[in-house]
Amino acid sequence: MISFLKRAILFAALSLPVCAGAQEIPKSMKGVHAKKLFGAHSAASRQKAKPYGSYAKGCMAGGVQLPESGPTWQAMRLSRNRNWGHPDTIDFVKKLSAVAAKQKGWSGLYIGDISQPRGGPMLSGHRSHQLGLDADIWMLAPKSVNLSRAQRESLSSVSMRRSKGAFTNSSWTRAHHEIIKAAAKDKRVARIFVFPGAKVQMCKDAKGNRKWLRKIRPWWGHHYHFHVRLKCPKGVKGCTNQSAPPAGDGCADAQKWVDDILNPPPPNPNAPKPKPRRELTMVDLPRQCVGVLQSK
Repeated sequence: MISFLKRAILFAALSLPVCAGAQEIPKSMKGVHAKKLFGAHSAASRQKAKPYGSYAKGCMAGGVQLPESGPTWQAMRLSRNRNWGHPDTIDFVKKLSAVAAKQKGWSGLYIGDISQPRGGPMLSGHRSHQLGLDADIWMLAPKSVNLSRAQRESLSSVSMRRSKGAFTNSSWTRAHHEIIKAAAKDKRVARIFVFPGAKVQMCKDAKGNRKWLRKIRPWWGHHYHFHVRLKCPKGVKGCTNQSAPPAGDGCADAQKWVDDILNPPPPNPNAPKPKPRRELTMVDLPRQCVGVLQSK
């Protein structure tokens, strides 16, 4: 016969949550688009900084807000309230902006979207940027980091692409190369996404050790800004890292992409039509995200 004490210990063990911080989804959240739940919060959760899930299916506890302005940066489009990130991301942005400020004609960096205060799916735009580990950095060289809030809403970045992204245009400078190179050489960075023509141009211009080029990957769009993605912080469980980039410097793959832009292959008449994108709900996200939303 099991003693009362043993039964109490057994009951307590069986009552423990499967994963620390995980919670059941309350009725008020079931079936609701996750972007509405996360978009409703104007401040971060009062928790230890930690990303949960993956870049396109996750959330962020204990986010940190990038100050609207600093000595070498300005957060843009403040009305979106997307200048929040993991502490590593905020530190990365500040340090990269100091590097940019040393380039000719640059007073620092204009920072686009990072994440919402608690990460998660956004009300509009990105599918990623959910962990506080992604940051969009404008290609426009800042002449001033003293813009007003109104100016930050109206000013736009400038495109760097030509011929549908196959080449860089005259706005591309060596400074762009050096800033993106500096970002790629940061050990915390997993990937950097730019349009194909920029990757090819950087491959042509790179000298000496080219290992850093491996992190720079061509992707559609990304000609008004480049997208930096950081790795999951060391020792953090429940955060799914970006897969490692393919071996080599990736220059041949980028050139193939450019060749396909200039001479696109004929469309496949039998290709299946893309399925409409389904909106994420809390069922799609780690259970810890319930606690992130409920935190005061």
